[in-house]
Amino acid sequence: MEIVARALEVMALVFVLTIGAVVALALAFYLIDRSQTADAVRRNYPVIGRFRHLFTELGEFFRQYFFAMDREEMPFNRAQRDWVKRASSGTGNTVAFGSTRNLNVVGTPIFVNAAFPPVDDQYASSEPLTIGPYAKQPYRAPSFFNISGMSYGALSRPAVRALSRGAKEAGIWMNTGEGGLSPWHLEGGADLVFQIGTAKYGVRDEAGRLSDDKLRELAAHEQVKMFEIKLAQGAKPGKGGILPAEKVTSEIASIRGIPAGQSSLSPNRHIEVDDWGDLLDMVAHVREVTGKPVGIKTVLGAAEPLGELMALIRARGEESAPDFITIDGGEGGTGASPMPLIDLVGVSIREALPVVADLLREHGLKERIRLIASGKLINPSDVAWALCAGADFVVSARGFMFSVGCIQAMKCNRNTCPTGVTTHDRRLQRGLVVEDKYMKVAHYAKGIVKEVETIAHSVGVSEPRQMRRRHVRIVTDRGVSVPMHEIGA
Repeated sequence: MEIVARALEVMALVFVLTIGAVVALALAFYLIDRSQTADAVRRNYPVIGRFRHLFTELGEFFRQYFFAMDREEMPFNRAQRDWVKRASSGTGNTVAFGSTRNLNVVGTPIFVNAAFPPVDDQYASSEPLTIGPYAKQPYRAPSFFNISGMSYGALSRPAVRALSRGAKEAGIWMNTGEGGLSPWHLEGGADLVFQIGTAKYGVRDEAGRLSDDKLRELAAHEQVKMFEIKLAQGAKPGKGGILPAEKVTSEIASIRGIPAGQSSLSPNRHIEVDDWGDLLDMVAHVREVTGKPVGIKTVLGAAEPLGELMALIRARGEESAPDFITIDGGEGGTGASPMPLIDLVGVSIREALPVVADLLREHGLKERIRLIASGKLINPSDVAWALCAGADFVVSARGFMFSVGCIQAMKCNRNTCPTGVTTHDRRLQRGLVVEDKYMKVAHYAKGIVKEVETIAHSVGVSEPRQMRRRHVRIVTDRGVSVPMHEIGA
């Protein structure tokens, strides 16, 4: 009995020591996770957040036995997100063992490598491009890849700060989104495109109408380079922006000029704009008041209406034209929208962009109106395809969200984003450390530019905007690819 008792004592001691070791280890992990700045999930959810990383790493070895392959997730698959993550780290972005992409999927772009591409010393970097030749202060945009419209309100303060500082570091512009200009947009020193939404947030008078005084006040900021009149966005054409009440803090309400603590619903269109003539009048007015380039953002439903706009511009004179047109695809993202609009309204960017580029050429306006592509374009192949299709610039929102730590948790509309990107919960915002994330933003932007330049070099041109539709083939439903310039011919 004495031996048994002794054994039980030893077992109890081992058990206590084991529990103590586990507790000590958990405490150490807790302190490490709370203090580190690279991983928002671990910072917000110490210890248990490590399991996400563990399962992700193990998934590389076990996913062949289960369902979630690299390219099966929606709206962005693992391969797309992993590319952004690697690019954001700034440590290289090569992969091994061959492509996981199914090259037989209809619509897949395949770039046409040149037999004799330019040698390395003929490989030039991308050149700036001027927007707004009739504006008093044209904008010479440095980069073909920039940050799309995301408002302060939909995004958290640290997310906006990281994006602004990262944009400055990378030499790209940042679109404010329709929520107005916040101090956090200005803090980083980046070039800004101010978006005028249907509710006129930030430039509205007490009656909700466009205020010339506030336009002038905004234009006085050296960082504000252009103005974008938003007609529609891809995720919700025909419906205005939606900001849930829990995101309308007193600060955001002050910036937007609306009541705090109430849901903010924008009108479905600009009330004073009934036709294309009214729109051109509004463009001219904003350009005259601000002295800066003014463009529009919309979603293609059919080619005929935009054709009417082009014809009206030709009749009035090209000085009446918007300085740029941003085309958002029907697959565009948002923080909150009815599912039927997300799923079923608006043409995808893959179909819309070539149509709009062709319309501009047909009416002799391709050099006058810069064309900006938006909508699920987050990887180099997406951006290179858009430039081949006729875009002068590409903008991305969700790609940059991934760069600051978004994990596609699909909680953007609930104020419970676990990485602090789209929440105003201060506890969750602590996970997004600006000093770490802004460099990830810059690395991602530079990574896109570098790899698109690599594709351009491969197809035989010295810089990306020299790529044309003949430089890319599109896989068809016949199982073969055809040159893009022959599609629809």
